[in-house]
This record gives sequence, C-alpha cells and structure tokens, in this order.
Amino acid sequence: MVRYVHHQLITVVEAGVAVAVTAPVVFGVRGLPQVDSATVALLLSFAGASALFGLLAVSTRLDWLGGEKRDFESAVALADPEAILPVPRESLRRSFDGGFVVIVGLPSLVFGLLWAPWAIGWAVLFVPERIVKGVYMSLWERRHGVLLWRGRVEEQPLGKGQFLYSSPRNTTPG
Repeated sequence: MVRYVHHQLITVVEAGVAVAVTAPVVFGVRGLPQVDSATVALLLSFAGASALFGLLAVSTRLDWLGGEKRDFESAVALADPEAILPVPRESLRRSFDGGFVVIVGLPSLVFGLLWAPWAIGWAVLFVPERIVKGVYMSLWERRHGVLLWRGRVEEQPLGKGQFLYSSPRNTTPG
C-alpha cells in the first residue's frame, strides 16, 4: 500500500533519475545541444500542457479527460488500517519504481543518441503533471480529512479504479 500523493510525487524523482543517468551518456557521445529559443519554447509549452492535463485529470469527473476525481470520491474505507498500512516512511520507499526509471530512461537514451540530444527532455514532461496531481491530492486529502491509498488488500477486493482511504488519525505520517 502506498499513498496516492507519494506515488505521484515520487514519479518526479524517478524521471529525474532517468534524466540523470541518460544525460551524461547522451551528452558525452553527442555533445551538448545547441540552445535555441524555439526548442526551449516548445519544451516549455509541452510542460505547460502536461500540467494542464494533469490538473484536468484529477479535478474532473469526465472519462475522456482522465476523470480521476470520480475514483477518489468513490474510495472505500480501509477495514483494518492498523494491520495493513505501512510503517512511517515506508510508503515513500515503496512508491519508487525502478521499472519506471528503465521505461523512461531507455527511450530517452535511444532517442537522445539516434535523433537529438534534446530528446532526453521528454522524461521531464512527466514532472509538471505529477507535481500538479500530487499537490491537488494533498489539498484534497486535507479538505476531506482522509489519506488516499493505492494497492491491493486481499480481504477487501475493490472495483476497477477504486482506491482505499483511511483517517489521518489512524495512521502515522509517511
């Protein structure tokens, strides 16, 4: 079980690790890319669009925009939070997924070497969306007085797209 907020925000770290691993290789082989205003403007516009779509995904109930808000509002209370929830700080550790780093890092490396060094920047496009989702969900949790959890509990099967929630008073931070 991991907190939804931790899952969103740790993706920022995962994307950063992917860029940190691929950038030295790509820049060592291809050299530093030339900075031109058109490329920077394009990357910034993609980052803005990523943030906008992240906000729309968590703040609307529309399926075609992601509609995650409906999933949050239909969350089911954990039956036995003390027995299921991780110890403090464990949720952050469990949120880090090395597989995602590989999934993001390999295409960054390949496209950076074969196409253009700027191609490693596509991994950073995950960052604005995940930051917006993490901040929005942190505020949502505070407003509703619950902590939202992702994961499976064998004793408590869920429907598709459902989350679990617990009271902050029943858990320790982390």
